[in-house]
Amino acid sequence: MSNANKKVVRDAYTAISSGDAEGFFDRLSDDVEWYFIGSHRFSGTMKGKEQIENDLFSVLGDQLEGTGISLEIKQLIAEGDKVVAEMQGTSRSVSGKDYNNTYNIILTVKNGLITEMREYLDTELITEVFG
Repeated sequence: MSNANKKVVRDAYTAISSGDAEGFFDRLSDDVEWYFIGSHRFSGTMKGKEQIENDLFSVLGDQLEGTGISLEIKQLIAEGDKVVAEMQGTSRSVSGKDYNNTYNIILTVKNGLITEMREYLDTELITEVFG
């Protein structure tokens, strides 16, 4: 199961990196919860695909050049229904600021879909680039 869950996560983030938001959303459960640590404009918990699309992807799409964030997976560690993904993201804002963040995300995968994400990242960089 761990390898299958790692594949779900790898495929989801490969989709994001190629600008395929639909491919990413196809790997999320309808009631997915995405928790962002810290105190920044995205912090807290987003519940469901619609909120994630409206409150995160639309904002990023409006404020980042090209297809958004390109993510390089540095490592995936899986046990049971949990997958930990360490990634390096690169992108640039339409205002010309680099947004190159490092991510550590703990994901829960059930029945082949991501049901929960707990994301740890450089919160100061979010504020610097996105306000």
